[in-house]
Amino acid sequence: MSGMIFYFFKALAVIFTMVDPLGVVPVMIGLTGGYTKHERSRIATNATLIAGGVILVFGVIGRPLFSWLQVSTQAFDIAGGLLLFLVAVDMLFGRPSGVRKTPREEHEARIQEDVTVFPLAIPMIAGPGTITTVILLVGDAWPNGLELLMIAAAAAITLAATWVALQTSGRIQARLGTAGIAVLSRVLGMVLAAIAVQFVLNGVGPFLAHVLTTR
Repeated sequence: MSGMIFYFFKALAVIFTMVDPLGVVPVMIGLTGGYTKHERSRIATNATLIAGGVILVFGVIGRPLFSWLQVSTQAFDIAGGLLLFLVAVDMLFGRPSGVRKTPREEHEARIQEDVTVFPLAIPMIAGPGTITTVILLVGDAWPNGLELLMIAAAAAITLAATWVALQTSGRIQARLGTAGIAVLSRVLGMVLAAIAVQFVLNGVGPFLAHVLTTR
C-alpha cells in the first residue's frame, strides 16, 4: 500500500511539475486581457479539456506506437529524461523553454483570436514535455493496472489544478506576484531535474546490463 502511495506522489510530482499550472497563469493573463470574465472561464475550461484529451490519447497509444516503431523502453527513458532535464535547466535559470513553446509559436499566438487550443491547450498544458512524461510513466507502469490508475489520477489532479489556476489567474498573480511565481518555478525545476536524471538511469542501467551479459 505504501508503495502505491509513493508511486502516486512520484507520478503527481513529475506531471504537476511538467505542466506547471502556475506557470500558465501569466500566459493566460497576457492572452485574455481584453476578454470578458465569461469568455476567460470558457477558454480555461475548453483548454483544460482539450489538453486532457491529448494527454489521454498519447497515454494510451504512446507505448504501442513506440513498440511499432521498434524504439526500446530504455531508449525512450534516456531520450525522455534528457528532454525533461533541459526543461528543468530552463526552469532553474528562468529561461523560456523551447520544449513548451518556440519563439515562432509565441509570435503566432499573439495574432490569433481564439487562444483555447493554441497556445493554452497545446503546447502550454499538453506540450511535448508533458506528453513525453506521460508516455514514460505509462511505459514504466505497464502492465500494472493499479499503477496506471495512479498515473491517471495524478494527471486528473494536475489538470484540475490547472483549470483552477486558469480560472483564478488574476487573483493568483496578484497574491504571489511575478517574483513568487518565479521562485516556485525554480523549486519545481529542481524536483524535475532529479526525476529526469532518474529516468536516464532507468534507461542506462538495463542497457549496460544487457551489454555486459551479451559479451
